[in-house]
Amino acid sequence: MKKLVVGFALSLTMFCSISVGSAFAETPLSAAVNDGLGSPYKYAGTTTRGFDCSGFTSWVFAKFGIDLPHTSKGQSKLGDWVDKDQLRPGDLVFFNTDGSGVSHVGVFVGDGKFYHSATNQGVTVSNLSDSYYVKRYVTARRVLSEDQYTQLMTDAK
Repeated sequence: MKKLVVGFALSLTMFCSISVGSAFAETPLSAAVNDGLGSPYKYAGTTTRGFDCSGFTSWVFAKFGIDLPHTSKGQSKLGDWVDKDQLRPGDLVFFNTDGSGVSHVGVFVGDGKFYHSATNQGVTVSNLSDSYYVKRYVTARRVLSEDQYTQLMTDAK
C-alpha cells in the first residue's frame, strides 16, 4: 500500500510539473495549450480529435483571434525572428525533422519547454534541450505583439 501511495504522489507531482500554468495562476495562454494536451496526432488534424504540429499551433492561436497558416513553413515566415536565448511564452519554435528545412513547429511555454503535436505521441510537452530537438532546432518567431503577449500572460480571473 505504501508503494502505491508513493507511486501515486510521484505521478501526480510529475503530471503537475509539466503543465504550463498552475491552479492558482493560470494564464489564457497556459489554458489554451493545456486544453490540447494529450490529443492524438492526426495528419492535417486541426481539432482535439487529432492534430498535426501546425494544426495544433493554429488552433491555439485561433483562440485569440490570430490566424496562422496550416503549415510549419508558412508559420516560420510570420512575425519577428527571436534568438533562442530570448524566447518567451507564446513564441513559435521550429525544427527540421525530415531533412528538408522547417518541418515541425511548437509553442514555447517557458522554462525551456514547448508544446507540440508529435507523430508518435500526439500533443505533448518537450524540452528544447532534448538531444533530438537540439540537433533539429532551426529558428523561432514571435507572432504576438507586446499588447497581445501582456494580455495572454495576465492571470485569468
